[in-house]
Amino acid sequence: QEGKIRAVGLSEVSATTLGRARTEHPIAAVQSEYSLWTRNPEIALIEACREANTALVAFSPLGRGFLAGAVSDPESLEENDMRRSMPRFSAQNYPKNLSLLADFTTVAQELDVRPNQLALAWLRAKGGDIIPIPGTRSVEHMRENLAAEPLRLDAATLSRLDVMMTPDQVVGNRYGEAQQAEIDTEEFG
Repeated sequence: QEGKIRAVGLSEVSATTLGRARTEHPIAAVQSEYSLWTRNPEIALIEACREANTALVAFSPLGRGFLAGAVSDPESLEENDMRRSMPRFSAQNYPKNLSLLADFTTVAQELDVRPNQLALAWLRAKGGDIIPIPGTRSVEHMRENLAAEPLRLDAATLSRLDVMMTPDQVVGNRYGEAQQAEIDTEEFG
């Protein structure tokens, strides 16, 4: 019954697409990749979500394991792991990206938290309307992620993190060409 539907969710959309969808029906949530390592929603989507009173569900808030320090060598990933086809994880780009992780890990150590917890706290500090959904394959990692809930970052720490892993520092696109053609999000120049 069309009249009883209150909201629908959209996934990986641009601010423009969200605007068009809103003319048809209220949108409760938009899902988009968002982390310290992937900041595309900051271009226009976060603002559009706030104007529409729409939650942003941030998938891959740990940068596909990168921010948790889970990938020391992409060659060690399973053959069917999608990260093997992602330019940021390529043999050419990954060492450069890995060098960006050291400062982030230092901040986590200074705060006596795990890097994954710091990554989740950074996202939550971006606003209560941003909901990180970390994926995990282990109960231990799930518990670590849940333990990040009470962590609050002060303004100085946020400022320090905000200048790490900026789009001009991260090397490589999020997706390969074929996959990127399927994604409707704003991209940095």
